[in-house]
Amino acid sequence: MAPTANLNQIFSTFPAIPKLSGDKLPRTDVAAATLARNKTDESVDYTLKPTRRLALGIGTIGLFVNSNVAVSLAEDNGLWLTGPIPIPRATNMINNVETGTRSFLKTGVYIADIGTKGRQFRLKKYAFDLLALGDLIGKDAWNYVRKYLRLKSTFMYFDFDKVISAATPDDKPPLLDLANRLFNTVEKLEDAVKQKDLPQTEALYKDTTVILQEVMTRMA
Repeated sequence: MAPTANLNQIFSTFPAIPKLSGDKLPRTDVAAATLARNKTDESVDYTLKPTRRLALGIGTIGLFVNSNVAVSLAEDNGLWLTGPIPIPRATNMINNVETGTRSFLKTGVYIADIGTKGRQFRLKKYAFDLLALGDLIGKDAWNYVRKYLRLKSTFMYFDFDKVISAATPDDKPPLLDLANRLFNTVEKLEDAVKQKDLPQTEALYKDTTVILQEVMTRMA
């Protein structure tokens, strides 16, 4: 019996082993802890904090709203294009009689409706611009001369059409004559430039400048 008594004395001297922190709580304790945590989460104030990302987002929304307002206000003023580029058509007899059009006309050009007075001013200005084109003739700038001539003449073609339509019955015949003389000469000039025929280009440009000066006088 002595050895047994000694063993009991030895084990009794060991300290009690504490419960490990990883031990699972009883089910009832887990449910209570989860419920308390949910109540704590519900009481959290989810107010938005002023951050850089939030400020940028609000600013983007404001710009989008303002742009939509600007588009809606500008849709009917003739200066704002909200759809495909419209294809204009001339309603007066200023086409080439043989072809039914004009060879210099460029497509895909948006011509804003700036009213009769605005079109008259633009006709005068573009006539002046074409008068300065002579400095480039004979300077190995054929492609630029042709593109510039076609672009300016296209605007003048459709502006002349609108100005003629708004003119009085007495003013329409001289305007039609002026427009047709100008565009007949421009067609020949554009073809000479296309062929890079310098003598013919210089001669036709000289004839064109006389009519351009007449346009400037008429639209003054």
